[in-house]
Amino acid sequence: MPIPKFDVVLETPELLVVNKPSGLLTMPARGDLAKEKHLVGLLHQRFGRVFVTHRLDRDASGLIIFARTPEAHRYYSGLFETREVEKHYLVAAEGKLAGDHGEIDKPLKQRGSGRVSVVFDGKASLTRWKVLERHAGATVLDVSIVTGRRHQIRAHLYSIGHPVIGDSLYGDAAKQARYPRLMLHSWKLKFKDMAGKPQSFEADPPADFIGVLDAL
Repeated sequence: MPIPKFDVVLETPELLVVNKPSGLLTMPARGDLAKEKHLVGLLHQRFGRVFVTHRLDRDASGLIIFARTPEAHRYYSGLFETREVEKHYLVAAEGKLAGDHGEIDKPLKQRGSGRVSVVFDGKASLTRWKVLERHAGATVLDVSIVTGRRHQIRAHLYSIGHPVIGDSLYGDAAKQARYPRLMLHSWKLKFKDMAGKPQSFEADPPADFIGVLDAL
């Protein structure tokens, strides 16, 4: 199997900013995916040891940050924990969302099945969305997450009846299987580096994402 192609957007002694393709794990998995290649391993081969500061789902694409030293790991992990990283995602959601913008403020809790559900005793989770385009059966959104829960965007959009297109875990499996990928792309990241300098990155959606958009 060919090595999945990824792009290094920025390389410094303290961090790597990488544009991950859909279908590539961020880090090692268990079970059926245990033997699959993962971005951490590929980066290790090229750059030496790297540290995970946040994650992207296997079938999502886009920008992700890795630290290169223990000090940088503490700093950048802290930025995500204290919500000092501005994160925007390009998402194609099923159906037509009412209004031009909105937010989903619902607590989330992970289940043993790997799914995440909206439950009263879950962790506080806030997702904001803005409409970019409307298609016949889908809406393209700019989504920002204030919190960073597992599957937050996917679970939140599913909870309001608009699952992410290509999401067979939350949407109707047979229907979503018609699409070649999950339509979720980490589009923009903004944060301050260890020297306090503002950093801003933007990654256009890849060809497989655009191909699905053109077919909606």
